[in-house]
Amino acid sequence: MNSIKKIFLGTLLGIGVMSSASAQIGYFEDALRFSQFRSTGSARIMGLGGTQMSLGGDVSNIHTNPAGLGFFRRSELSLSPTFGTWNNESNFLGQIQEDRTGNFSVPNLSFVISKPKGPLTTGAFRGGSFGISFNRTNLFNTQFGYYSDLQSETSIIDYFMRQGSGIPESQIENFGLTGLAYQTYLINPIIFDNNGNPINNPTEYDSFVLGFPFQDETVTTDGRISQTSLSYGANFHNKFFIGAGLGLTSLTYNSRKIFGEEFIDEPLSTTRLEENLSMDGFGANVNLGVIYKPIEEVNLGLNFQSPTWYRINEQYEARMVNQFNNYYFEQEDIVLGREEAQTPIVLGTYNLNTPMRLSGGATFFIGKNGFISADIDYLDYSASRINSRDFNPAEDNQEIRALYGQTFNYRVGGEFRLDIFRLRAGYAYYGDPFSGSPNFDRSTQQISGGLGVRLEKFYVDFALTGMAFDQLYSSYNYLENGVNIGPVTEIRNNITSGMLTLGFNF
Repeated sequence: MNSIKKIFLGTLLGIGVMSSASAQIGYFEDALRFSQFRSTGSARIMGLGGTQMSLGGDVSNIHTNPAGLGFFRRSELSLSPTFGTWNNESNFLGQIQEDRTGNFSVPNLSFVISKPKGPLTTGAFRGGSFGISFNRTNLFNTQFGYYSDLQSETSIIDYFMRQGSGIPESQIENFGLTGLAYQTYLINPIIFDNNGNPINNPTEYDSFVLGFPFQDETVTTDGRISQTSLSYGANFHNKFFIGAGLGLTSLTYNSRKIFGEEFIDEPLSTTRLEENLSMDGFGANVNLGVIYKPIEEVNLGLNFQSPTWYRINEQYEARMVNQFNNYYFEQEDIVLGREEAQTPIVLGTYNLNTPMRLSGGATFFIGKNGFISADIDYLDYSASRINSRDFNPAEDNQEIRALYGQTFNYRVGGEFRLDIFRLRAGYAYYGDPFSGSPNFDRSTQQISGGLGVRLEKFYVDFALTGMAFDQLYSSYNYLENGVNIGPVTEIRNNITSGMLTLGFNF
């Protein structure tokens, strides 16, 4: 079986790909989409900016640093409903379009069984806790689009003519979107050479549509990555805590793209291309962590998150509809009106290995008045790898190494305690995963705050977070002197979320 995306998705660059990228589009986009890390957890942790690598005694330890489970002295059950809005502002040729998507879910459900040793028990081992949690680590529910009342510098027809170059006419129908363009008369074979002699099975194409179009597109995505974590943390001498966990990850991702062009005073009135992609997969990872208390007022944490080994299935189809102005096509002696074609439904499977993550953190306690905590993560997104029996992944892995790079994430947060009440604030910075892109910053910044109330057998926490990041989107690449002059859209994303955690101790 051939690669779905190398055949059919060759037209469209996914969110975040550099506008100067010149490679054929493939699965390297998934390597980033399904690998990007954002700290998640309970409302307490989110109110601290996601800071948690050296904190213990929170249900978030189950899927982050399992050593923190060694701090638990009682069993605990918690759930965390959340509601958020994802706002997009797209800028294409100076035209602004805004889209808003609302999301409601329960991204964290956790259960901890604690078995501490009594205060009179001898020995280094002071007990431990087992935890199981369901945690959503990524969300893809959003929509964005662009339009312009200015004519573009290129048409997708130019792209198809370039893509078709060198493909014999007898084979071009099998070449995905370029094949659809051929079947619907967007591109047509050059059947005579410069001397007027007929060409047998031509390999070059042109178009009778010569003008520049108005362009628009809408991209709608939904899905999530969720992880079920099974972890255990142990306590030694109340100073050294060690933990390990297994993560079982599932993902779903659906994308619908509708791209259109409108022409004035041309044989072609409009062209419309619709693509539908559905993906689902399962994966696993291993989590190892330690927390050490050199003195009572300080926690030092270290965590290793292995790569997640995914197996992903996908289904793809595309449809093209062109509306001609009753144009007489002399080459085939027909009058063109509404012309349409579609691909068959294509299935594929591949494996993805995401990069490992190494994290460290420190927490400083200010008596019983609260604490300040900070984290740092190291990831190398160029270490992701694609493998498949359905296609040759060499080009995708080459693009992963060329486009992506090493990055550091930073988080800092603090909590102030007043009797049973808690007041929290935090900040997080997630580095740009692209290498060599000084002209466009894709880093993410997050600001958060929260409140909490702690009772003997019950607690409630609330967190409000705001996240902002920018992306580039290109519908197709058309390179001139190494620069893409195809349609490039800058997208500003703002995600605001409110989370409530209800917890019960027993």
